[in-house]
Amino acid sequence: KLRQTTRTLRFLEQLETEQPSDILIIAGQLGMRHRGKSVRRARVTFMGNEFGQGTEWNFRRNLDWYVLQYPQHSGLQTLVKDLNHLYISEPALHQYDFEQRGFDWIDCHDVQKSILCFRRNHGQEHLIIVLNFTPVIRENYRVGVPVKGTYREIFNSDSEYYAGSNIGSGVIDSDDEPWMNQLNSIVLTLPPLGAVILKI
Repeated sequence: KLRQTTRTLRFLEQLETEQPSDILIIAGQLGMRHRGKSVRRARVTFMGNEFGQGTEWNFRRNLDWYVLQYPQHSGLQTLVKDLNHLYISEPALHQYDFEQRGFDWIDCHDVQKSILCFRRNHGQEHLIIVLNFTPVIRENYRVGVPVKGTYREIFNSDSEYYAGSNIGSGVIDSDDEPWMNQLNSIVLTLPPLGAVILKI
């Protein structure tokens, strides 16, 4: 659980004013998907986190369920539900959680654009996960992929279903151009402050 300080709350209020349609959950997205931490522990969210409760939990009072009337909060609740479903339905996200064969970096060096790309593996099945840590839409962003074929987004944190702006790539055919030490590559439109998961 991230501790909410006055400074954090001011930042989130400023972000909400500047980008009311975005849901900033990058830390949660990275934590749910990164090898080396326990996904089994990460899928337990503390009371209210699953819908973005703004106040700290207090055992003497109810959760702030009223915030679900706002699209950003109900969108976050739907996003967490969908991530949990994806975790269960995609073995690449959990099968080899504590083994090196379950995870490969694609690119962790793009400090200029603040983007991370990695792959979760289950046998011959791969999920490509791309995280954009900036409030900038990244168009024509090339990512290396291990297998030639058609990739489709199976998760996009900026989807309109989560009160996002619906920026993404949908379905993408790979190119024969090697990239990031991979034999093939795809060109994506990355949502601001978002995460996409792609599957062949």
